[in-house]
Amino acid sequence: MDPIPLLAELPAGTPEELFETLRQGSGVRIERILSRGHSSPPGFWYDQAEEETVVVIAGAAELELADPEERVRLVAGDLFTLPAHRRHRVAWTDPSTTTVWLALFYAGG
Repeated sequence: MDPIPLLAELPAGTPEELFETLRQGSGVRIERILSRGHSSPPGFWYDQAEEETVVVIAGAAELELADPEERVRLVAGDLFTLPAHRRHRVAWTDPSTTTVWLALFYAGG
């Protein structure tokens, strides 16, 4: 299996975040997400059945969490876990550089 270059092919700007499934199987999905000045649409919240752990590989972002309300700032090297059904949204991503996320989705437990 060939290595996956997480920091390769970073576009300078796209109208929407880019999601790329890198691996999937046995209840686990790994995605690379590219953001540059993107945020979730007003009023939109993710509410996922699986747990999600994100690692910011490059750039910076801020997540907004609900129930209870909380804001979490993430920079390169940070890892953060969202329990299943913890409503969240992307409040901000750095507009001056591409934020590269590695997101791991898996069954809670």
